[in-house]
Amino acid sequence: MRKWFARLAALGIAVLVAGQAPAALAQEPAAGKKVLRVGATQAVDSMNPFLAVRVVSTQIHRWMYGFLTVPDVKTLQPSPDLAESWTTSPDGLTWTFKIRSAKWSDGQPVTADDAAWTFNKIMTDEAAKTANGPVVENFESVTASGQDLTIKLKSPQASMLDNPIPIMPKHVWESVTDMANYDAEKYPTVSSGPYIAVEHKKDQYVKLQANPNYWRGKPKIDELQVIFYDNPQAAIAGLKKGDIDLIGRLNPPEFQSIQNDPNIVAWNTQGRRAAYLQINHGATTSDDKPIGDGHPALKDPKVRQALHYAIDKQKIVAEVQNGLAKPADGSIIPPMFKDFFWEATGDEKVGYDPAKANQILDDAGYKKGSDGVRTTPDGKRKLEFRFSIHTDTPIEDKLAEYLTGFFKEIGVTLTTKKLDSSKFTEETGVTALFDIAISGWSVNPDPEEVLATHLCSRRPNAAGEGGGTESFYCNETYEKLYQEQLKELDRPKRAELIKKMQEQLYTDAPVIALYYTNDLEGYRKDRITSITPIPEDKGLLYGGSGYWPFYTVDVVASSAGGSGGDGGSNTGLIAGVVGGVVVVGLAAFFLTRRRKGAADERE
Repeated sequence: MRKWFARLAALGIAVLVAGQAPAALAQEPAAGKKVLRVGATQAVDSMNPFLAVRVVSTQIHRWMYGFLTVPDVKTLQPSPDLAESWTTSPDGLTWTFKIRSAKWSDGQPVTADDAAWTFNKIMTDEAAKTANGPVVENFESVTASGQDLTIKLKSPQASMLDNPIPIMPKHVWESVTDMANYDAEKYPTVSSGPYIAVEHKKDQYVKLQANPNYWRGKPKIDELQVIFYDNPQAAIAGLKKGDIDLIGRLNPPEFQSIQNDPNIVAWNTQGRRAAYLQINHGATTSDDKPIGDGHPALKDPKVRQALHYAIDKQKIVAEVQNGLAKPADGSIIPPMFKDFFWEATGDEKVGYDPAKANQILDDAGYKKGSDGVRTTPDGKRKLEFRFSIHTDTPIEDKLAEYLTGFFKEIGVTLTTKKLDSSKFTEETGVTALFDIAISGWSVNPDPEEVLATHLCSRRPNAAGEGGGTESFYCNETYEKLYQEQLKELDRPKRAELIKKMQEQLYTDAPVIALYYTNDLEGYRKDRITSITPIPEDKGLLYGGSGYWPFYTVDVVASSAGGSGGDGGSNTGLIAGVVGGVVVVGLAAFFLTRRRKGAADERE
């Protein structure tokens, strides 16, 4: 399906990181300067938005560049950004965006031609497709006339107003001839968003400065620093010490360690991530040929249903997530996205009921042997499943322990299989060498992409090309509903179709939703004087879908000799990182853009 994906699969990036502990700033901060320092447990993979796929990278690019639209700060529905207005043809195939009068940070005007060049570059350059190639697959043509940008589609696309592609300055980027190897390390960057990147030291930090030409007005702070740590514990230590001002995407243990700190606001709200089990229900390639070595019993929907009834989600949330999550009873879209969230009720709901799970397996002919382990009806295979998790992830280890106990109660053996992030992605998304795997997705305000990961077309072909599947799922009813919601421009009607899609996934169980993790963050109350979450009502800060928290944030100005930032070069600013070389496949980056890896998270 996507030949460019196969090409990326052959590539890798070697990232050399130095084993050093956090160091002090190289110079004293300038008095009166407002600097915000954000800790991140992940380093930037690329400053080139066409190539960058890590969460931290896409977050930084949200602060640097404008988009056609951005999520509304109250409702998360599409609202104007560089496009100040838009119209749609009656058939839904032609969209015209009016680009506002704005300036790039170098003073040049932002034009519709910039947007047209950006989209056409992704449509025609294989390397430029790396980060957001699927977004433009349905584009027939993109043209500019004055400040009018016209996008013609091959078929209607309801998610057109949630386009995640940053608009780039044509006059700067059109000279790039080798996009695959362009690192975009030229500073200061030419940006149209709230901030301009002025310095990046690999695996250590990115420094950004307020953009005086930003069309909404200059941010309240002067400088924004993103400081990279190799693990959450080191970042938490930095927050407590005052080396950083804010940290997001925390796990429950780290979050609980800051809850009673008088200097820190412990931020706990609904998150945008769903965690679930991926079941190898009989994986096939895009041409319907069997692939992988999944256990044959998992092809039986009765077995998948029994596994679902055997899981005590309340206990998992209480004891694995320390109560900092919500049990999932249906939707793969978290409850914070109210329009699209779906939850099973009544007889349709699969609750914790091991007796019912045992009865289902008994009735289906899966008999227990003398060792208490069930076998397939033909007696040839025991119900012994592998559970694939990531290396060095204590929460996943703990989850595996609980699931092992739950499944033992119904005569099923679970054996944990630990894989590094790249191998995990390959086996669960390309080769299908797994039985059950942990998975999850960070969902955007428009959930089209996470829904699309369960389409027939997202399965890889026999050569491993294409892909982006979350489940190797291929179901005619689901496909039909997907196409219907794609064409439905009436939001409430579209939401009902999306809920039916989730109901289909819930019933057929190629994935089993476990819980929705809370958004856990922390910031220093002695440094940050105000910050607005997105959405504004109990929303997210660093983990949010837009730039609003970091545009509205205000901090205490530095005093001479005090903390608060670096008035000069940041060559001495380094976060603790682990020594060694990590090789990560670019293909794995694409497949896991929103899935959770052992050390990385991708948007």
